Amino acid sequence: MKSNDISTNITKMDHIASYLIPFLLLAMDYLAILAAQKVSIFLRQHVGIFSEYAVMPNVPPLYFYFLIPTVFLVFLHSKEIYVNRAPFWEVIEKVFHAVICSIMVCITVLYFGHIAGGVSRIYVAILGIMSFIFLCTFRYILKKILFKANILLEPVLIIGAGKTAELVLREIGNDTGFGAKVVGFLDDAPVSAILPAKYPVLGGFADAEKIIKQTKVKTVIIAAPGLGKNKLLDMINRVQPLVKNLSFVPDLIGTPIGNVEIQRFYNARLMMLKMKNNMSRQYNRYLKRLFDIVVGGMIFLVLIPFLVIIGFFIKIDSQGKIFYNAKRIGKNNKEFICYKFRTMFNDSDKILTKYMETHPQAAKEWKVYKKIKYNDPRITKIGRSLRKFSIDELPQIINVIKGDMSLVGPRPYLPRERKEMGNYLDTIVKNMPGITGLWQVSGRNEIAFADRLKMDVWYIQNWSIWIDMVLLYKTIIMVLLRKGAY
Repeated sequence: MKSNDISTNITKMDHIASYLIPFLLLAMDYLAILAAQKVSIFLRQHVGIFSEYAVMPNVPPLYFYFLIPTVFLVFLHSKEIYVNRAPFWEVIEKVFHAVICSIMVCITVLYFGHIAGGVSRIYVAILGIMSFIFLCTFRYILKKILFKANILLEPVLIIGAGKTAELVLREIGNDTGFGAKVVGFLDDAPVSAILPAKYPVLGGFADAEKIIKQTKVKTVIIAAPGLGKNKLLDMINRVQPLVKNLSFVPDLIGTPIGNVEIQRFYNARLMMLKMKNNMSRQYNRYLKRLFDIVVGGMIFLVLIPFLVIIGFFIKIDSQGKIFYNAKRIGKNNKEFICYKFRTMFNDSDKILTKYMETHPQAAKEWKVYKKIKYNDPRITKIGRSLRKFSIDELPQIINVIKGDMSLVGPRPYLPRERKEMGNYLDTIVKNMPGITGLWQVSGRNEIAFADRLKMDVWYIQNWSIWIDMVLLYKTIIMVLLRKGAY
């Protein structure tokens, strides 16, 4: 495709998207808030324990259709989610914070409006939950429709066509909610074999200004950290005056990013990145433990009957105990007993040794992954089913209640793996291991041992309650889809 042809399309799309997308999102959020109020009133009046001894919500039309939605929309707008495109989970986090602030202000508005006495507090709590659910759902549906129809997407030019550009493209793709439509790449010598096959390479680095003027693209991403400081600065100075939005990927891939703050020193023309170690703060450790106790306790109560039934089937399937109580490395490098359902035969070590002697490929696989992905001879018949859905790990909820583990955290490593953990050991053992973690939602057993270590350290360095909630949600999806489990 020629750059002049792209220019015509971009001009129309960019003009429409810049005005219509914020309006559509605003209208959809307004409808979501109205729907949340309607559902909250219905639940409070007619459903189960919510309706018992109910103080009927009495919200005047002025509050229902104008004041309460306005409060929500103001806080949502303050998070800049109408003007700035961002990945899906980042938007969801901003919506979550906006809803909390909105509910607090709504309570205040109802109080000063002298109608708080006629509005149930349970209704307000339900409204907070329903608002978050409806706002996220309505936004997701709207964006899915727009992206599926390939309309109102943000035209993006990416400078660089290497591995970094591949990572950027994966993160800003339509499935993330970013809504980017890549018009092409610029690179002197594209390293990636994937990108040129999907998108046009419109020129080299020296052609940046000419291509931007021809295509009239307003959003550019520089994804070439290998350029070096001087060339990168020169590229930024050339591109920035020509576009509305310019982003660049610095040569800092893999460093902690979850808690980064930018400090600007204008006189010295310096930018300094400040990184906080959240897990080193006592308050955050207490908060994480409270989260584990509350959420873990509720999960445990729900699981009790299932644990009993599964234990019965394990007992009749093969000889041995119901639980496999294995030693794992815990916090402060202390070992603890990790509870799991037994999925292997009693003499599993002998079976493994004999199997690897006759299967050299399995021995190589074990050396890299510390797992045998397929046809592991040690696993019982029911054990295969338990492992496929990670059901064998359910008893670890007992470890969470006891305080040996967390719901989310680093992988619980074996004592014999200490030497292989190297310098990562000291960072990992400062925290409790988790039932799930970043390694779990990123491929589980398909990830090499060394990469698991890097992921665990990255999680610790970037920890937040929000990240824990996202990883728990993603774990459920991974388990249901049975990805990476053997």
